[in-house]
Amino acid sequence: MSLCIASGSLLATLPLAAFTLVWTHSIEKTRWEEDWRIHDMKLELTIARIRGSGAGMEIPAGATLRDGVWHYVPMLLPQGGLLLRHSPYVTGYELCAENHCRPLADLLPGLKEIPGDNAIIELRPCPEGNKP
Repeated sequence: MSLCIASGSLLATLPLAAFTLVWTHSIEKTRWEEDWRIHDMKLELTIARIRGSGAGMEIPAGATLRDGVWHYVPMLLPQGGLLLRHSPYVTGYELCAENHCRPLADLLPGLKEIPGDNAIIELRPCPEGNKP
């Protein structure tokens, strides 16, 4: 299984079946983490963690607090892909796999040169045997 990452004509493929998507809330400066897996050509959100609450970050029902971090299982149907906005004005997303995290923008050389204030990054399962 592979994860395809795309923004316009920029493409990258990572051979993995699971990953963690990490970002920092733009106002509260609070870390947010989501664990995803690729299953049946869909992205499934398996668990999420929030390191605090605040504007637009209410703690979900059923969440448990462990070591200062709220853990919960999101109620989200499997997704065909994720659309993320890359902005030069906030800390970018990170993609973590196999105990290693990297800025998502580093996986798409040239992303920072896209004109305008924002770029859309798409994450999706790669078609079997094909590039994105």
